[in-house]
Amino acid sequence: MGRFDYAFQNYDTTKHVRSSLREKDISHKHAREIAVAIKGLSIEKARDYLQAVVNKQRAIAFGRYKNQVGHRSDPGMMSGRYPQKSAREFIKVLDNLESNAEYKGMDLDRLKIINATVHKGVLVKRFTPRAMGRATPKNNVLTHVELVAQEI
Repeated sequence: MGRFDYAFQNYDTTKHVRSSLREKDISHKHAREIAVAIKGLSIEKARDYLQAVVNKQRAIAFGRYKNQVGHRSDPGMMSGRYPQKSAREFIKVLDNLESNAEYKGMDLDRLKIINATVHKGVLVKRFTPRAMGRATPKNNVLTHVELVAQEI
């Protein structure tokens, strides 16, 4: 895999810590909604929230990609879902972020997620054979996730 840059600007090594996930086979729409949901939370609160999503106890509010998405009973939530696969991958990124902060000697209780960025990665193009010699495209978009936390 080649070299990559982070989308977060003005990174300061003394007060910021970052972690990323590249070329992962998760839904970029689900990943974007999770990133919006955990931005501004502490690492521990974000991990608890995502673990509740995996256990289908709390839902992720869908703001942009909400067509044909049912309402949930969480307080203050309209459209929402339980994106378990994406939430599991975000938990791994949070674990990596926490270990990076521990390596830097930061106080884990004072860390707050200040930036959560999700980008589309490469497009994996495949085809499904159909009747009469035709074929249907079966495209898969991989996803990049970046998290940046700051000691507050």
